Amino acid sequence: MLNTAEAARFLRVSQASIRRWADSGRLPATRVGGRRERRFKESDLVAFMDRSSAPREDLVNIGGARVSVPGHLASLYSSDEGRLRLSIPFLAEGLRHGQPCILVARGPMVSRYTAALNPSPGDGFSAVEFGGGTAAAAIAEWERRLSELVAGGATVIRLVGEMSSERDMFDSEEEMLRYEEAFDLMSRRYPVAVICQYDARAFSGATLVRALKAHPDLFALRLGSFLN
Repeated sequence: MLNTAEAARFLRVSQASIRRWADSGRLPATRVGGRRERRFKESDLVAFMDRSSAPREDLVNIGGARVSVPGHLASLYSSDEGRLRLSIPFLAEGLRHGQPCILVARGPMVSRYTAALNPSPGDGFSAVEFGGGTAAAAIAEWERRLSELVAGGATVIRLVGEMSSERDMFDSEEEMLRYEEAFDLMSRRYPVAVICQYDARAFSGATLVRALKAHPDLFALRLGSFLN
């Protein structure tokens, strides 16, 4: 019998996911002791993995890492090729599964993505930008967009934010960083998988360190996969 931490390592997921699946009845669990701690049979864990080959809606693949939804990650790149290494497969997979895919960017950046993705009209891809110049205005815009998508039946929403482009949507870089910190809290209420992409050529080291701190989900994964 495995405890919650051991079961999470066995399935290579977070302990929060194990607890959620057990409490919902998806993953068989036995309660033991006065503290009613969960215990799992290895055979049940194997059966859980094999039960369906369909894509799991509480996990997405990003650069070979299985990321829980909601998830808010940052990627750093230092070349034009590195910019697209994670983001294009991430969005293309979402389009194949019929999931809403949103790019936050403007101008030439949008053109790079549409050239690589070649999306068809109505397939769920959209490029957006927001005004107002403040973190509060941007968060309010996301609340509206995400609520509408969830009400429309979306179970996974994929977002890519090109931060060198997003920075120009705010009054200052400081305001953009406040937005990132606020977004990390707000995003927990929605089924989102997010990659905020930072061009290391366009931001200072201090800004990149603060940006990483605003994406704590990243620290449970192999950081090297998100450096391009």
